[in-house]
Amino acid sequence: MKSIQKGFTLIELMIVVAIIGILVWISLPAYQDYTVRAKVSELILAASDARTGISEKYQTDPSNPACAGAGVTIPVVGKIATASVAAGGTIVVTGSAAATSTGQAVTITVTPTFSAATGTITCACVGSPAKYMPATCRDLSSNPLPAADPLPAADPPPPPEVPPEVKIQDARAFGLLKNV
Repeated sequence: MKSIQKGFTLIELMIVVAIIGILVWISLPAYQDYTVRAKVSELILAASDARTGISEKYQTDPSNPACAGAGVTIPVVGKIATASVAAGGTIVVTGSAAATSTGQAVTITVTPTFSAATGTITCACVGSPAKYMPATCRDLSSNPLPAADPLPAADPPPPPEVPPEVKIQDARAFGLLKNV
C-alpha cells in the first residue's frame, strides 16, 4: 500500500527561502534610499521655516535685503546636524551619517533672490547628493529642463474656397462620383 505524501520536501522549502532572500537582497537598497529621502524632508521643512522668517523680514523692510536673514535661526533638533542662516538670507541645513540624523551626509542650500521692483522673493534650492533631494532641490544644470515650446502664432488664415465644380470634377477623376 502506498502512503500519500503530506507537506513539502526539504528542497522545496530551500527554494522558497532562496527566492525570498533574493527579493530582500534586491529591495533593501531601494528601501534604504527611500528612508533617507523621507528623513531629508525634515531638513527641507526646517529651511522652509527659516525662509518664512526671511520673507517676513524682507516684507517689513524691503530697502535692506542684505540683512533679511539677520536674527533668523534654525534650532538643531531631530535630524538636523547643523544649520545656519547668513545675514543675506542664504540657508544651509545639513544632516549627518549618524543613525539619529538622516543616515547619509546631506546638505541643502536655499538662496533667496530679492526683487525690489515687485517686492517678491524667489528661492533657489540646491542639495547634495542629488539622489536624496526632492525634485525642487536637485541641481538640474547638468541635465536642464527642455525649453518650452514657443506660443503658437495667431490662427492661420483659412484655405481658399474651392469652387464646387472643381470638387465634382476631382471626385469623378477618382471614381467617387459616377452619375453626376
